[in-house]
Amino acid sequence: MVDHVDREKVNQVVDQGKGKEESIPDSPPGHELPLLLFGGFRTLIDRLHTRLAAEGHPDLRPAHGFAMQAIGSRGATASEIGRRLGVSKQAAGKTVDRLLALGYAERADDPTDARRKLVHLTPRGRAALGRSAAIFDELRAEWVAALGADRVRDIETSLRNVVPPETAFRLDATSWLGGS
Repeated sequence: MVDHVDREKVNQVVDQGKGKEESIPDSPPGHELPLLLFGGFRTLIDRLHTRLAAEGHPDLRPAHGFAMQAIGSRGATASEIGRRLGVSKQAAGKTVDRLLALGYAERADDPTDARRKLVHLTPRGRAALGRSAAIFDELRAEWVAALGADRVRDIETSLRNVVPPETAFRLDATSWLGGS
């Protein structure tokens, strides 16, 4: 925890063209950016799950949503789900077991390899993901109402400019948040 931040400091910037110093107010400390980004993410996810719970999905958790995304429309093995989430096969298996118990997923034989079991989303799982997408659209619209369409578009564009494309939609957040 940082509790020694002095917001009254002023950065000294040298204007190369004029050779004189110019004082500008200090910008927020660098550690605030990731915390604010995570806070925005967390706010959206928490509001999504509050809405999903009210609409008949009270047991869904953020990890379940990541796992259902990792399962995808074609299905996946527990090993594939684990790789996509950046967790062990055992951790993925526990999440899959929970999705099975809640009726969001089912196991089936792989038609190309009888030794493999694929996890598929059930109609309930696909419906939950569909509702999630619709709710995210509604939450984005709330941000647009609060901040303005141009500003939200600018935030999205700016993030696309600094987030490498190969990491923009990675699902393995659990691995660096303390997952297996």
